[in-house]
Amino acid sequence: MIPRRRVLQLAAAATLLPPAAAHAAPTAPRGTVTDLGPASVTTPLGNADFAGSVLYAGTRGLAPNVVGSYDLAQDEVTAHFDIPTGIGIWAMCAVGTDIYIAAHGQSDLYRLDTVTSQVTKVGSYPWPYIWNIASSPDGKVYLAISDPGRVVEYDPATGTSRDLGEIVPGEAYARSVAADETTVYVGIGPRAHLIAIDRATGAKTEILPAELAARDFVASMHISDTHLAAGISSNGEALLLSKATPAEHRVIAAAGEKYITSVLLHEDHLYFAGRPSGMLYRTPIAGGDVEPLGVPQPEAATHRLLSHDGKVYGVQDGAVFVFDPATHTLDFVNLVQRGFKAAPEQPMSVHSDGKRVYVGGKGGADIHDLAAGTRSRLGIPGEPKTALTVKDTTYLGVYTQGLLYAHRPGEESAKLLGKTGNQQDRPRDLAYDHATELIAMSTQPEPGQLNGALTLHSPRTGEWTTYRGVVPRQSPYAVVCHAGVAYLGTNIQEGLGLPPATTTARLAAFDLRRRKLLWQIEPVAGAVVIPGLAFFCGSLYGITSSGWVFQYDAGRRRVTRTVRAGTKGSDMHVVDGIAYSTDGNSVYAIDLESFTVTALVSDLAGEWFGGEPKLGVDPRGAALFAVKARNLVRIQL
Repeated sequence: MIPRRRVLQLAAAATLLPPAAAHAAPTAPRGTVTDLGPASVTTPLGNADFAGSVLYAGTRGLAPNVVGSYDLAQDEVTAHFDIPTGIGIWAMCAVGTDIYIAAHGQSDLYRLDTVTSQVTKVGSYPWPYIWNIASSPDGKVYLAISDPGRVVEYDPATGTSRDLGEIVPGEAYARSVAADETTVYVGIGPRAHLIAIDRATGAKTEILPAELAARDFVASMHISDTHLAAGISSNGEALLLSKATPAEHRVIAAAGEKYITSVLLHEDHLYFAGRPSGMLYRTPIAGGDVEPLGVPQPEAATHRLLSHDGKVYGVQDGAVFVFDPATHTLDFVNLVQRGFKAAPEQPMSVHSDGKRVYVGGKGGADIHDLAAGTRSRLGIPGEPKTALTVKDTTYLGVYTQGLLYAHRPGEESAKLLGKTGNQQDRPRDLAYDHATELIAMSTQPEPGQLNGALTLHSPRTGEWTTYRGVVPRQSPYAVVCHAGVAYLGTNIQEGLGLPPATTTARLAAFDLRRRKLLWQIEPVAGAVVIPGLAFFCGSLYGITSSGWVFQYDAGRRRVTRTVRAGTKGSDMHVVDGIAYSTDGNSVYAIDLESFTVTALVSDLAGEWFGGEPKLGVDPRGAALFAVKARNLVRIQL
């Protein structure tokens, strides 16, 4: 079936459809909205900590997010506690019998009294993200915040907060934090720094070894009485250093890993979790080899490592794993099966193959069978940001690492086809070119990195080629292919946290046969992103992130018309000479002959992850698919 955002011409589309899909005429009036139920239901976890023999774990992307209490003795999730603000819980720590919980996206700090089961908001901060929190031995809580990267101290004894300020001027992220009696340690990115802050004087000292100065992030951290351990991005390295003498350190490489997502100093070993493999490793603190301990869940991210009662616990989406050093056994505990509730999340993508609708989210995609009215979960270790269907295969672009997966109806799992590499991590769009039989995937680079990329994959030959910097100092975003040319709409943002080097998004053409950039222009002055493109009757049509629609005449090489359609842009689909896009609340119809705009439906109030609305289309042109609140809806055409 056709790729997202390409022109939907019914005769052409029919050649891609399985025979059984190319039928059925619309019966409901145009604009009829049918609710298909929750778009994507899951249990993505962000962090956890222990109070006694109970593990308290927090969710990401739900409404509301919750903290679930998993009682180890009962082997059951016995209670849930709502956290009413923020888009998720990335950070938690324990102080005595209290669990502190930081909301992400709206930076609020909560205290869960595990004795009384009362949740109280104790702090609210003006910066957008709390990435991590840690407690000191005297009970203070330290918050690693962005943007910019700074640390805030919260004192439970007085209920007051103290801003310790920006840690490294110009760096956007304080990503990890730990504290002892005298020092707060802070991991910074997207240009890596490890800063020790004297709690008494506020003096800051850089202690990152010189050989790691070119890395991206000090992304995870744990301390003992004598040592500090950190996960370093993005070369799959763990750092172990002496707190008393930071020059005494080891850099431990994990072959084949890109990220060390979490670290733990436990007894006489450093434990760390790697990604993309999902492997748990350990190495003696005193020195020695790295020992792979096992893969609890292939390719999954371990959000935190904890120790309890002599065992090592790893927190993953919807689950924990348990490693027992005494027996050398590794067990996997599904928390959903033990009562952790699943709930609708903020979707990230929507795509229809004609019989099914794929809704991407954290840890995979929900597949809605339109005929049966059922929903099933396709687990993928990552976040499907975009999808397209070619013949009988649906391809999914997955964050992180710019991955491409393939899935066929009826298969229990998706197959990994390739990794973009080239410091890319966030797929933005997928398109298919009939002339060259190539799939084109656009990606945004990792935080702090330059130049997005265009990756080409041939399902027929297996070719996988990445062109980084195809539009210099920007990130390709929207992609549509026609007659051997990939047309790109860009984003001025390169890696997150990096100030844009350019001011206006571009429209560009890339020759898929000669593999070269043909031309680039700035179609709309001041546009930041072009998230949607379509090709129709010799012209390119696009929409900017602020809702400006433009027509680009490919023959005359100029923009001929513009019109405003809503306050945001998204995917663009053309059916019978009408282009459709959405700002998340309304779906707009743009008549490409008169270049006038009407609202097809309104009042959707779609709760999209990151505020980036998406729009799917039935490949026969019978319907659109959008999100109302957090439910999937079908819109009759």
